[in-house]
Amino acid sequence: MLDCLNEVLQLTKKLVSIPSIVNTSGEKDIATAIHHQLSSLPYFIANPNHLVMAPTADDEVERYNITAFVKGTKRLSDKTVILMGHMDTVGIDDFAQFKDLACRPAELSKAYSAEKLPANVEQHLNSGEWLFGRGVLDMKSGLASHLYLLQYYAEHPEALAGNLLLVAECDEEDSSHGILSALKILKRWKETYRFNYVAAINADFVSPRYEGDENRYIYKGSVGKLLPSFFITGQETHVGSCFEGFDPNFLAAELTREINYNPLLIDKAYGETPAPPVSLKQTDLKPSYTVQTALSSFVYYNFLIHSWSPKEVLEKLRHHAEIAFKRALDTFTERYLAYCQLSSETYRPVPWTVRVFTYEEFQELLVEQNGETYLKHMKEFTADLLADSTLDLRMYSARVVEEAWKFMQDKSPAMILFYSSLYSPRVEVTGKNEQEEQLIEALEKAIAKVQPHYPNPIVTRNFFPYISDMSFVAMSDDEAGSQAAILNNPAWGTKHYVNYQDIRDINVPVICIGPYGLDAHKKHERTETAYSCQIVPNLINEVVRDILK
Repeated sequence: MLDCLNEVLQLTKKLVSIPSIVNTSGEKDIATAIHHQLSSLPYFIANPNHLVMAPTADDEVERYNITAFVKGTKRLSDKTVILMGHMDTVGIDDFAQFKDLACRPAELSKAYSAEKLPANVEQHLNSGEWLFGRGVLDMKSGLASHLYLLQYYAEHPEALAGNLLLVAECDEEDSSHGILSALKILKRWKETYRFNYVAAINADFVSPRYEGDENRYIYKGSVGKLLPSFFITGQETHVGSCFEGFDPNFLAAELTREINYNPLLIDKAYGETPAPPVSLKQTDLKPSYTVQTALSSFVYYNFLIHSWSPKEVLEKLRHHAEIAFKRALDTFTERYLAYCQLSSETYRPVPWTVRVFTYEEFQELLVEQNGETYLKHMKEFTADLLADSTLDLRMYSARVVEEAWKFMQDKSPAMILFYSSLYSPRVEVTGKNEQEEQLIEALEKAIAKVQPHYPNPIVTRNFFPYISDMSFVAMSDDEAGSQAAILNNPAWGTKHYVNYQDIRDINVPVICIGPYGLDAHKKHERTETAYSCQIVPNLINEVVRDILK
C-alpha cells in the first residue's frame, strides 16, 4: 500500500483553491497550474514531448486539456493505461453568503462551524475526516489521485512496466469539448508511440445509492444519456372559438404525462435500473401575449440508457408519442361533444389524425416536397441562426425545426421527434473480450488486496449512474445506433458535431474508481478523506500495475 493520504489531500486542496467553474477563465487557470507543476518534474524536463497543454477544438471558450505520459522502464511495452479526470466544476452560487469561501476548504469549514447544519453534515464537519468545498468531491480529489500516481511514476519509472497516460480534461460539466478534443491527441500518440490502450480509469465521484448505504462503489462502464425532444404543432384559433383549433400545449401536456416517470421507458440491464425519463423543459414558442392559441410547443426529456441505442429510443418514443397523440384527440373530442351539448352548438367531426415523424423522416419529406429551394433556404437560415449567441444547443435545434416546418405542405397538427443535445454513449464493460476480462480481473484483485485496509465494503456495479466523460473513450453502439443520433439532430454539422469514429478508434474499456462523498453540486459538497485520498489511489495503482504486468 502506498502511504499517500497527506500528499493526495494537499494536492486536492491545491486544485480546489483554483476556481475552475465550467465556461469561465478558471478552466484555463487550472490547466496552466497543472502544466506548470508537471513541467517542473525532472522526467518532463527530460521528456518535454510527453506533456502537452492543448486548447480545445471548435470551442467558443478558451480552455485547455493537459495530457501527459510516463514510459516505464521496468519492462518496455506498448501497453498503456489511461487515467482520466476533469478539472472543471459547476458554479458556486449555491454557497450563498459563503460564496467567497467555496474554494477555500479550511475557511469554509470554520464558517460552517458557526452555522446550524443538518445533523449528518455537522457530524462530518466535527469529525475532521471530511473535506468541504466546491470540487472536493466532483472531482478534484479524484484528479489529485491521478496526478499523484503520474508524478510517482515520473519519479520512479523503474517501478512501471508499460505506460501511464493522464488526460486532465476541461468542460466535463457542460458539453465535453475537453475529452472530445483530447481524443485527437490520444490517436496521434497511439500512432507516434505505438501505444496499445488496454484500459482507462476515470476518477469521478461516487455516493450512496440510498439512505444508510455504507458501500463504496466502483463502476464498470457508464450510463448513456440522450435528450429526446419534440416540436409540436397544433391548429391556431382565437380563444373564444377554442374548439376550432387544437392547442399544441394540450398535446405537449399529454405527451409529458405519457413519458414522465414511465416504467416502460426504463432501460434495465444486467440487473441495474437507471432513472426513468423526466421532462427538463416544456414551453410554447409564442414570442409574446396574444389571444390566439400557440402555433407550436417544444419539450425535451432526460433519457438514460444502459443497453438501448439512440435508434431504439426513437422507436420506443414514437410509439408512446402516438399513444399520447391519440389520447389527446380522444379527450379533445369528448370535451368538444360535451361543450356542444351544453351550448347547443353544432358538432363538427374533428379533422385531425395522429401524426408523429422522426426528424430524419421529416427532412426526407421536405426535400421530396420542396427540393433544392428548401435546402438552400435552410443553409442560409442556419448560418444566420449561428450568430444568435442567446440560443443554447437545445433552442437552436428547436428554431431549426420551427423554420423547416414552414415548408411542410400539410400543416395539420403533428409531433416532430429529434435529439437536441450531445449524446453521451452508454458503455458496457462485461468481459465480452480479452481486454475487458483482464480489466475486470485486475479490479477484483485490487479490491481483494485493498479491502482489509478499509472498514466499509468496496462493491462493484456495472454502470456509473451519472453523465461523465467515460462515454467518450468507448462505444457500445453499432453504426446504425450512432447514425440515428446524427440523422435526427437538427444542429448536426452546424452548431454541433461529434466525431464518433474518434471514439471507436480509441475504444478502450473504462471503469470508474473515484472519491467517496456527499452533496456533489450542492453547498455542503464534501469528500471522505481516508477513502478518497488513500484508498482510491491505491486501488487505481493496483489495477494499473496488474494490467501492465
